[in-house]
Amino acid sequence: MKIRFAAPRGVLVVLSAAMLAAVLVSPASAAAAAGRPGGAAAPGAAAPSTDWPQWRGPERTGISTETGWRTDWSADPPKALWKKSLGEGFSSFSVAAGRVYTMGNADGKDTVWCFDAATGAEAWKHTYPCGDVDHPGPRCTPTVDGNRVYTLSQAGDLFCLDAAGGKVVWQMQVTKQLGVKKPQWGFACSPLVLGDALIIDVGAMAALKKAGGEVIWKSGTDVAGYSSPFAFKVGSATLLASFNASGPIVFSAADGKVIGKSQWKTSYDVNAVTPIVVGNTFFVSSGYNRGAAVFEVSDAGLKTVWENRNMRNHANNCVLWQGFLYGFDGQVDQGALGCIEYKTGEKKWSESSVRAGALMMADGKLICMNSKGELVAAQAAPDGYKEIARTKVLGGTCWTAPVLSGGHIYCRNHDGDMVCLDVRGR
Repeated sequence: MKIRFAAPRGVLVVLSAAMLAAVLVSPASAAAAAGRPGGAAAPGAAAPSTDWPQWRGPERTGISTETGWRTDWSADPPKALWKKSLGEGFSSFSVAAGRVYTMGNADGKDTVWCFDAATGAEAWKHTYPCGDVDHPGPRCTPTVDGNRVYTLSQAGDLFCLDAAGGKVVWQMQVTKQLGVKKPQWGFACSPLVLGDALIIDVGAMAALKKAGGEVIWKSGTDVAGYSSPFAFKVGSATLLASFNASGPIVFSAADGKVIGKSQWKTSYDVNAVTPIVVGNTFFVSSGYNRGAAVFEVSDAGLKTVWENRNMRNHANNCVLWQGFLYGFDGQVDQGALGCIEYKTGEKKWSESSVRAGALMMADGKLICMNSKGELVAAQAAPDGYKEIARTKVLGGTCWTAPVLSGGHIYCRNHDGDMVCLDVRGR
């Protein structure tokens, strides 16, 4: 397959939202690429939705368009509107049409939960048998697409559920039906909807018909990593980037043909981040002192733009804002929040007081849940760490990314303690 580039090779093409697949389009990534503050929509554009319907949000960038939420937590800690016990796991939250979706595991069973986003009232739950692994529970975040919800268990149980009532529309056991092997810590991919297709990376990258689960194509025979795929355009070609146990790999979304791949081995096969894309380049990172790199996609495959150890994302992603990456450098129990430049990999700063954890971003601010259960807000600025507020919200192990949606921040720990915090402006 020849990739048709809209600009000369080596030139970073800034993608507009219109170039992305229809199901991925929202103002956030285009605004981020253009450097507009807070992911603000272009002048004259409709007000963006505050829904967060999948892993890392509408664009899979970890950036929300939401503004007006308050950050005076140190003086006035956010009120807990409601709490739940989900069961063990690392599943984050998806929020769509006034409902929040997540997953947990208890007594050898997984549960997909659906709650009223404002009150916490249980709308429905779907429970099924799912055995144990080290660090038990689901890793996947549910993907909401209209009236359907897609989930994947650590054991490989793929479900399409009715969003209204939780009824099973179709299901698949990927180890049996796709012939793949469960990785050491279980499957972690959060499904991606691309047009009429559902994309999953389970070692093989597979495109399924989202309506019925039939296989459109399957490509690759690698061991699964713990990443989720990202769709992007280069010229006229729609591509899929992922990060399996062998390293970064790019496929044609049309037929699954491998466009390029690079060897990137990490201890215990923990390549976990979702690629962050800018034009025809993308960023990946891993822990265990492996480091980070930016790769360029071309007709010749993947070319390393830079590689160093200035960012080592163990289990959670960076966010990219106005040319700089913000994320947790080091292992999940001992790392530090840091900032590096996307173009060069140059380290700008590191802040050990935040420790490791997970983060998202909104209105030019980082929203971090550190491993100690502290919720931290900080300005996204390359010239130094600028903390805005900090408050303790959970105990236990906190490795799951918080989600801001509709003036609420949803947080959880591995044990399954979940809290909905009120940060609506006053």
